[in-house]
Amino acid sequence: MDVQSIKSRFGIIGNAPALNHALEVANQVAGTDLTVLIAGESGVGKEAFSAIIHALSPRKHNPFIAVNCGAIPEGTIDSELFGHEKGAFTGAVDARKGYFETVNGGTIFLDEIGEMPIGTQARLLRVLETGEFIRVGSSKVQKTNVRVIAATNRDLLDFTRTGKFREDLYYRLSTVPIRVPALRDRQEDTLLLFRKFAADFSDKYRTPGIQLDASAQQMLLQYPWPGNIRELKNIAEQVSVLSTDRVVTGTALERFLPQAKAISENLSLPAISSLSTSQAGQEFTATERDILYKLFFDLKRDLNDLKQALFGMTGTPNGPVPETMLNSYPAPPNGGYAAPSYPTPLNRLPSAALTPVSTAAHEDAQEVEESLSISDVEKELIIKALRKHRGRRRDAASELGISERTLYRKIKEYDITD
Repeated sequence: MDVQSIKSRFGIIGNAPALNHALEVANQVAGTDLTVLIAGESGVGKEAFSAIIHALSPRKHNPFIAVNCGAIPEGTIDSELFGHEKGAFTGAVDARKGYFETVNGGTIFLDEIGEMPIGTQARLLRVLETGEFIRVGSSKVQKTNVRVIAATNRDLLDFTRTGKFREDLYYRLSTVPIRVPALRDRQEDTLLLFRKFAADFSDKYRTPGIQLDASAQQMLLQYPWPGNIRELKNIAEQVSVLSTDRVVTGTALERFLPQAKAISENLSLPAISSLSTSQAGQEFTATERDILYKLFFDLKRDLNDLKQALFGMTGTPNGPVPETMLNSYPAPPNGGYAAPSYPTPLNRLPSAALTPVSTAAHEDAQEVEESLSISDVEKELIIKALRKHRGRRRDAASELGISERTLYRKIKEYDITD
């Protein structure tokens, strides 16, 4: 079955290359009994991929069950997966079959596998390697023939280094890895998905269909979608039910998106076509890049205004501007950056002070090169934000428009002491 047929059969919407590649891998591995590890952020649709693999496999007529490992308490997950005998623990009044026993011959989908306790990981590894398991409170070894598909939104390889996940289990699970792309990495699919969800909710609630104008569409494309498809579907439902106008503008959409104000400000910035790691010296997300350039342009504009004002004052009869005059400018509060306020308006200075500087003076003047390195500007802005908020990193991260986790990483990267 080709990718387009899979999309039509299972209702998959999108044409992003990364999505098509993930579907191709799922299609190729479906006919085997290999263990599959599906990786991707929360809300990207990992469970849909597990259902596709099962439906296209020889086990399609046998049971399929999805288990959220993060939702089962640590004390009962062994019983849920492998079963228990009567009296095995307090409350075990009867013997009970586990999922690996009831789904024999079928497929079990273990979601959030990174949340599984270490002890349970050892039991799972034995099932994957030998097909054997033991009920809790029993000594009898039982056999099962279950295909395991696991999913995670964590970096399991990093977990193995910190001892939170067994390395042997990781390599046993990731026989065939599938990476499901985040919604921000497939922007071309965002509008298609929104239209589909909006049409579905229009039929469900019997309301007129909604449309997005150009500004609203641009806002959807610029939004980072931390909740991915799940968040997009939620927003489409809210707009379908709560919007009073059937043609939704960017202004109307702002109240439904948590970060809409920052996005609307960024829409007026120059478009950045590309920024490679060799140009910037590091990798930026789209949101960080937009905020950086906005702060960079604001800072450069203020510096230019300051240079023009000081340059016009250097032609006084007594030479350069006295230090006492320069030191009379008030310092910005909390160490933040602010445009200088001059003690005397320029239009009230003596006429001699406004005399243009001679050509010779221009030739003798040495132009000071500004640093155009984005990393230098970013480091300076982080330092100023930390000073302004007296070392409170959460407040500094909020002002810079980045997450507190990203700020910690930048502080360590630039070796900033606050």
